[in-house]
Amino acid sequence: MGDLIANLGLGFGTVFGLIPVDIPGLGVVPIPLNILLCFVGCLVGTLVGVLPGVGPVASIAMLLPITFKFDPTGALIMLAGIYYGAQYGGSTTAILVNIPGEATSVVTTLDGHQMARRGRAGVALGIAAIGSFFAGCVATVFIAAVGAPLTRLALIFGPAEYFSLMVMGLVFAVVLARGSILRAIAMILVGILFSTVGTDLETGQERMTFGMQFLSDGIDFAVLAMGLFGVAEILRNLDHTEVRDVVKQAIGRLLPSMQDMKDSAKPILRGTFIGGILGILPGNGAVLGPFASYTIEKKLAKDPRRFGQGAIEGVAGPESANNAGAQTSFIPLLTLGIPPNAVMALMVGAMTIHGIVPGPQVMTKNPSLFWGMIASMWVGNLMLLIINLPMIGLWVRLLKVPYRLMFPAILMFCSIGIYSINSLPTDVFFIGLFGLIGYALIKFGFEPAPLLLGFVLGKLMEENLRRALIISRGDMMTFIERPVSAVLLVIAIVMLALALLPSIRKSREEVFVDD
Repeated sequence: MGDLIANLGLGFGTVFGLIPVDIPGLGVVPIPLNILLCFVGCLVGTLVGVLPGVGPVASIAMLLPITFKFDPTGALIMLAGIYYGAQYGGSTTAILVNIPGEATSVVTTLDGHQMARRGRAGVALGIAAIGSFFAGCVATVFIAAVGAPLTRLALIFGPAEYFSLMVMGLVFAVVLARGSILRAIAMILVGILFSTVGTDLETGQERMTFGMQFLSDGIDFAVLAMGLFGVAEILRNLDHTEVRDVVKQAIGRLLPSMQDMKDSAKPILRGTFIGGILGILPGNGAVLGPFASYTIEKKLAKDPRRFGQGAIEGVAGPESANNAGAQTSFIPLLTLGIPPNAVMALMVGAMTIHGIVPGPQVMTKNPSLFWGMIASMWVGNLMLLIINLPMIGLWVRLLKVPYRLMFPAILMFCSIGIYSINSLPTDVFFIGLFGLIGYALIKFGFEPAPLLLGFVLGKLMEENLRRALIISRGDMMTFIERPVSAVLLVIAIVMLALALLPSIRKSREEVFVDD
């Protein structure tokens, strides 16, 4: 307990510490830069969540070039703020417009928008913010409590264990991805294939560069991410011109009544627990949290027919699960270096760009970064509560802005940002190419997120596979003879086999559909 308090003290010291910044005309001025970056991340994340069709993945991919100007701690604090800020903002869109700003906000539309139609939009927004704040704070405590023990456990992992852990993570990504399992496997294999492009560090031989010099260093992570998610998302939204059903009724009071709080207390607690546990799962388990919470609340309700008609429990539980899962998804990233979803894959990319090797060494070699990020989550949750509720009127006005007026600025920002990294015109060309590829994948029913996970983990898998084989002198049995590695591989095989069973496949396809 004493160590935990000391570590959190280090984290809050990192967040609130004054950092000297060279400001033109004023010289070097000490300012609380990390607090400012946390606020910017939360504000941008809320804006991203409010505006349908942008999303945190595309936004973080677009903003990666900006983070080069900051130290790694400040950059990751800002990117993390965008992620969990988008979870808050997504509920605003779901309740007021009936369009989920995020995949995790789909369930909120069912009862949240009905509450808004009945003149209770303010109460729905208020309980969503309160539930999100509570869940976020509890999840952050959970991360702080389990972070150190998990990191100590991960330090005993060797190359064989890490390879098997990554295989298990990719299998979970397949099982929890939407759509066909075979398509998800194909996307992961394509991502791993993309990760091998460039110069082999051990032999010095170029692989799959087709004689093109600009591919000798491999495919740039920021280029792939911005193309697959940023540009592809723009094309997808231009293709789907959806009518926004913004509620005409007054927002009303934001503070829920005592009865509303009583009705929401247990759903918030249950949602926090469910979302927190599922958020740890590799393969985007955080997305399942709101759906699982909604299903449980409907099963436990005395009158299930209320759900879909404006039941406040249908907002409180899923929103709490949503934010708890968003926070706990940082656990596998910070302790094991394994990204459980596409956003965390982008965070791995950001860490790599800043010269930080993801994994358990982060806590021992960069304790201020590790505990600074955890402390920033508490600060960020408080900021989001302050940002969201008083600014509802502004978000409602922004929802009325046509997308055709926004996309040129977004596209220009993408092009300028990606060119500023390496000053290569080919990078701008490639984000357009990957944007077209991403758009084609979406049209044909493929999900790009597993491709990005495969790309990020591909290099790490190859590196650990080679190390394990060098240590064992080429003996593949080392992955089975080492107990931890064998257990991880068995879990991966069992999960994949279960997911391929016809009954499981059918229920898996229906998990995102409310009955």
